[in-house]
Amino acid sequence: MKINTDPQKIEQLLTRGVEQIVDKAHLEAALKSGKKLRIKLGTDPTSPNIHIGRAVTLLKMRDFQELGHQLALIVGDFTGVIGDTSDKDSERPMLTHAQVEANMQGYFEQAAKIIDIRECEKYYNSEWLGKLNYHEIGEQADQFSIAEFIARENIKKRLDGGTRVSLREVLYPLMQGYDSVAIKADVELGGTDQWFNLLAGRKLQEFYKQEPQDIIVGPLLEGTDGRKMSSSWGNTINLMAEPNDMFGKVMSIADSLIVKYFTLATRLPMEEVNQYEAELKQGKNPRDLKMKLAHEITRIYNGLSVADKAQEYFISTFSKKEMPDEMPEIKPSVYDIATVLVESEICKSKSEARQVIDQGGVKINDTKIQSGNYVALVKAGDIVQKGSRWFVKVK
Repeated sequence: MKINTDPQKIEQLLTRGVEQIVDKAHLEAALKSGKKLRIKLGTDPTSPNIHIGRAVTLLKMRDFQELGHQLALIVGDFTGVIGDTSDKDSERPMLTHAQVEANMQGYFEQAAKIIDIRECEKYYNSEWLGKLNYHEIGEQADQFSIAEFIARENIKKRLDGGTRVSLREVLYPLMQGYDSVAIKADVELGGTDQWFNLLAGRKLQEFYKQEPQDIIVGPLLEGTDGRKMSSSWGNTINLMAEPNDMFGKVMSIADSLIVKYFTLATRLPMEEVNQYEAELKQGKNPRDLKMKLAHEITRIYNGLSVADKAQEYFISTFSKKEMPDEMPEIKPSVYDIATVLVESEICKSKSEARQVIDQGGVKINDTKIQSGNYVALVKAGDIVQKGSRWFVKVK
């Protein structure tokens, strides 16, 4: 495929959803030269699902791919066991090999919803990290100082607060950095929370006599609760989510995030996004634009006809307060409200079910369950509802 050097497309590539670039002048010159670049993105399988927060960098990869450049996607089956705490306020527990193995099964399939996975180089970083010996690791570690590591904001905060920081955490940037050496990356993509790890790739490439990679750093996308989207917080919108759920979750985000979501999570033209931003400032109802956003995100991952149906479902069920014509059915092991909520997976646990009931968010046949009534009985034919979006019929 011929490399596209269109100046406008390169400008969009270097500006849309970009916080910082290292080294911008070098990267821009390389893009305009027609050289085919290897674009690296690594992702650790810390959960079975890729969410649209992670998809921000996958969309940037697709931008490179559409210009003709070579993608290299690394699933961190080795780094996933060790764990990256770049964005954490406490030590991330080590995962077992079995957990990582189970989590990563569908990663390339999910990434294929965004990029042409057939034309992408695919790697697992155990291929090279599992072969390193202590001498090699020692040489890599010698390129960095402890002072550099502990100067990172979240690490400094933990140390100042007397919270444990393990030596294992110190090793993670070396591993992510060595990934760049192993595949000879020209460009690495990542979020702002990855800054130290991304720079580690440049330093190790220099040590191994490679030209240091350029770096594109993008902003982090907030989840449904306004915090950074994270599987550990349960505030994600997953790529493989059921379409009605995906649409509804996008509709639940804060109005202040509408433009950011259009910019980072879609590829609608920026002229259109800028128009939406202007309309919001002029007093347009945010709900109308959020409906467009939810439809576009659902369309990206499920197709136009499915997105149309998800929108119809949302309007009929939530805007008009109608009960859906179709809903999941469950035959619970015990016919009480808490069991139905958990076994239908509307709630993750009995404690969450109790909390939702106490907040007045659960109904049986449109009658609200009173606070503290966790064993309210249900029978076949009853409709259990949580909030305005989750319904299940008891068999």
